[in-house]
Amino acid sequence: MFNEICQGDILSVERIHTPVLVVSKTFFNKTGQIIACPILEEASEDPLHITIHTKEMKGVVLCEQMKLLDLRVRGYKKSSELQINEIMNIADAIQSIFDYYPFGK
Repeated sequence: MFNEICQGDILSVERIHTPVLVVSKTFFNKTGQIIACPILEEASEDPLHITIHTKEMKGVVLCEQMKLLDLRVRGYKKSSELQINEIMNIADAIQSIFDYYPFGK
């Protein structure tokens, strides 16, 4: 049986070398697939590199490196979760990748 994975969960996923942050909405995750971003201990300064802190870890979410992961075929373990304000900050950064700007600006 598939355990519920929520937006903002931090997971260790089989065959992925870094923890990942679940950025897809909880209703999407019910399919057994998630969209996640890697979390590194440190990364270069960039508007799409968002620093996070939890009781269990500190790291940098690489928002531009979203991946679709099928948890139905990979082992995983939840290690932590983010507060809503951090989730909103990361969702805003990801949304900025797809915002429409006329004339290619």
